[in-house]
Amino acid sequence: MSFIDAFIIGALQGLTEFLPISSSGHLVIMQHLLNVNIAGNLVEVAAHVGTLLSVFIFYKKEIINICLTLKTKETQSYLAMLFLATLPSILFVLYAKNFILTLFESQKYVGVALFLTGIVLFLSILSKKTSSAINIRKAVLIGLAQAFAIIPGISRSGMTITTALILGIAKKEAAKFSFFLAIPVILGATVLTIFDAKLAFESTFILPIALIVVVSFISGYYALKALIKVLESGKLYYFGFYCLIIGLISFLSF
Repeated sequence: MSFIDAFIIGALQGLTEFLPISSSGHLVIMQHLLNVNIAGNLVEVAAHVGTLLSVFIFYKKEIINICLTLKTKETQSYLAMLFLATLPSILFVLYAKNFILTLFESQKYVGVALFLTGIVLFLSILSKKTSSAINIRKAVLIGLAQAFAIIPGISRSGMTITTALILGIAKKEAAKFSFFLAIPVILGATVLTIFDAKLAFESTFILPIALIVVVSFISGYYALKALIKVLESGKLYYFGFYCLIIGLISFLSF
């Protein structure tokens, strides 16, 4: 993998992770186009690490506030909701890990998944006008949406934010909960992939992988800012057109 390839993959990840168009789906397509083949999905994990860092920086005030108010019932309740919403993804990975990895090898499956993502994004039009707090039922439903989004081509942010909006959660809170929810999932995926790929990892990949992390961090930060603006304008469903088109092209072209 060249540095140019690494730069493209990192930029692609940063831009697509927070925009609801499935970063994993685009990375699968790009890896095949660039003829990049690394054991497991190490490229994707490296790219996700960069965008994970951008979440920490973007929400640094909120994260610091959580750390400073850990003893309050409000913070403990919020963390409990995050924990409940994380469980479905953990169970899905534990019991369907091999199945998930096979999906990373098929552009046709990614195409179908992107098409489904497009349909889901159109459902954001059904979001409720009034806002309500996150409770156990809503946390579990959002968690199930995230678990489904482990499949490459299904947008994690698209699934979780759309689900939250339909459940009546305010736009900014829906986005924050969605990206806070991504933290344990991405960390867990990173650990699992490192264990799976350690024997096949080559030293020549170290610098390109590092470049992917840096580029995805920078592009991810600005993509996150852009998503919040789009979300506040109520135009999230616009991305549905893009996903439908790319999904159809991906399915028919490979």
